[in-house]
Amino acid sequence: MQRILLHICCGPCSIYPVSALRGEDFAVHGFFYNPHIQPYREFEKRLETLRSFAQSEELPLIVRTDYDPETFFRQVAFREANRCIYCYSLRLEAAARLAKKSRFDAFTTTLLYSKRQKHELIVSIAEEAARKYGIDFLYRDFRSGWRQGQQKAEALGMYRQQYCGCIYSEMERFSHDRSARTLRHPDR
Repeated sequence: MQRILLHICCGPCSIYPVSALRGEDFAVHGFFYNPHIQPYREFEKRLETLRSFAQSEELPLIVRTDYDPETFFRQVAFREANRCIYCYSLRLEAAARLAKKSRFDAFTTTLLYSKRQKHELIVSIAEEAARKYGIDFLYRDFRSGWRQGQQKAEALGMYRQQYCGCIYSEMERFSHDRSARTLRHPDR
């Protein structure tokens, strides 16, 4: 049985990928590393929700509780429209490094589950991290199970966040000011 490290952004997004990978007979280990999530209370809610889910699913979980918003802001300052590149790279490189160091057969990510993430960019960055660290990246388009995963999360009463994690995405999600939405989509 192949061991795979699954980078996990949150509990609800892990439901379908964990099930799908186990269905392919992978031994799945979760990896939570998301230092971009703001504010800190949101970070804590997402981590607690994942820990609860992992326990109920007997999913081994590796957690990095690094919380360093200052570094995130320094890296994306004046590049807010392209912040996702930094954010994906930070997390996927950490997953690739850990997978190699811990002798997993491959790594993948729940970021490939969300219909709201930049799928092709995630794949490109993950493939580059795999080459850089000498570990296989297992590509799966988990988006086909999005509705199923969301329904199960709701049935389980899981906390489901309304934005990807950074303060900019939170602003874009909830702002009624059209100019606030131009951070991600400057052509609007």
